Amino acid sequence: MLNLPVPEAEFINEVLKPSEEQQDMVAAFSERAESVRGGLVNPTEDNMLKITNDGRKCALDQRLLNELLPDAEKSKVNTCVENAFQVWEEGKADRTTQLIFCDLSTPKGDGTFNVYDDVRNKLVARGIPKEEIAFIHEYNTETKKADLFAKVRAGQVRILMGSTPKLGAGTNVQDRLIALHHLDCPWKPSDLEQQEGRILRQGNQNDKVKIFRYVTENTFDAYMWQILENKQKFISQIMTSKSPVRACEDVDDTALSYAEIKALATGNPYIKEKMDLDVQVSKLKLLKANHTSQIYRLESDIAKNFPVQISALKERIAGMQVDSQVVKSVDLQDNDTFAMTVGNVFYEDKKEAGEALIAACAGLKTVSTGGKVGEYHGFTLSASYNMFSNAFELTVKGKCSYKLEIGKDPVGNMQRIHNTLSSIDRKLTESEQKLETVQQQLATAQEEVKKPFPKETELNEKMERLSELNALLNMDEKGNETIMADEDIGREGSNTDSRDAIEEKELPETADRIHKPSILERLKQEKAQQNTAEPTVTVTQKAVKKKHEQEL
Repeated sequence: MLNLPVPEAEFINEVLKPSEEQQDMVAAFSERAESVRGGLVNPTEDNMLKITNDGRKCALDQRLLNELLPDAEKSKVNTCVENAFQVWEEGKADRTTQLIFCDLSTPKGDGTFNVYDDVRNKLVARGIPKEEIAFIHEYNTETKKADLFAKVRAGQVRILMGSTPKLGAGTNVQDRLIALHHLDCPWKPSDLEQQEGRILRQGNQNDKVKIFRYVTENTFDAYMWQILENKQKFISQIMTSKSPVRACEDVDDTALSYAEIKALATGNPYIKEKMDLDVQVSKLKLLKANHTSQIYRLESDIAKNFPVQISALKERIAGMQVDSQVVKSVDLQDNDTFAMTVGNVFYEDKKEAGEALIAACAGLKTVSTGGKVGEYHGFTLSASYNMFSNAFELTVKGKCSYKLEIGKDPVGNMQRIHNTLSSIDRKLTESEQKLETVQQQLATAQEEVKKPFPKETELNEKMERLSELNALLNMDEKGNETIMADEDIGREGSNTDSRDAIEEKELPETADRIHKPSILERLKQEKAQQNTAEPTVTVTQKAVKKKHEQEL
């Protein structure tokens, strides 16, 4: 908000192709999700959260699921090592520093594979001294952390790796930072903001810095960044008060749904379109709701509020016109013709009348309600006590009422009464202008209330398209309806053609033109091509068959 000087960031997105092993794993995640969704597996053995975590690990490095898997040449880890080494090489003269954030696969110290040790070993193998690479996890006290941060600021430690909780808020190592690497994607926009806040802050000696983001295509990785983007849009709308959407589903969910995993496994491009449409439709629905509320308010104003205001203003104007004529017939500044009644006493001297007026106010029996204290040129004078301002008020009433505050000066009070009466003409003009304004507002409201929602066509088109995508991606179905249909087919011995016929019947005609085979269908086709002698059976039917055998 203060627009303080911070470095200019160059965002570099490293979009990497998945290895063959990663592609196979993502396909396997779909099968696991199918079993979980159908209730064919014990939740303690496998569930959507476990599948999601495995999917995130797979996107980071396939060896996190099995250390015996090969080290993919173009993996995120290897690409990060290459970029980090290049930045280290370029910054030797100025001893610039880097941060590498990775929330998954933190070092355990038990000899198991982890990304942290793998990155450090590869960087050391390229020629970077081991003492210039540090893990925040190895510094477990405040004193050790302070010593580490001082070394990073001095350029003695040039590459620091850590996770958001340990290397996020409160870490001040920005002095020489030239690059930051996002090896994985956090769940919350606030985590991403904290990570980038380590380098984009005051005190950084570099005018320009680099921020690397590593994404593996067709894996949970890409989808995680899309989720993060939608969350940030939602939050930004609220924080900037720009037409905020009133609802956002699964903002803090840590597990993907069955349909989302299925769409990822097939590499379905429609999932991103679906996410974008969700935001657009929500925004348009909000705008329509605001338009509808405005129509209701206008209808209420036309039927009740404006007529009441117009009637009250006309009545006040008529009364002020009469009062104005009375004031014009009297010379308020002529002391010789002064005449005022206070209580039951008639006064011709302004000072005496003023003193009597003050005494009458002070002698009120009921301070809160007040009462009549006198008359002046046909205007009734009533006094009361204002509890908020702690002062006596005098109401001068003719056809309309005019209020003023009573002070301690008797002559001054008489002048205040004269000023109040003299201002009637000005108040009359203001009321006439206000009447004209209200009448214009009424005419405008009568025109506006007839106008339809201007983006109705766009909203209907987007909602129709969203319905198509929901049907296509199976986003609307969170239960077991489809899997139950599969079980019925398995019990009756139906063939695959019958199952396909049911699936086609469930999809709307509008989705036929954009239908893509599901992961189950694709696996089924591949298996049929490899072994034509083996009859093609769906994964679900196999599971059902196995379940029947166990029951027998």
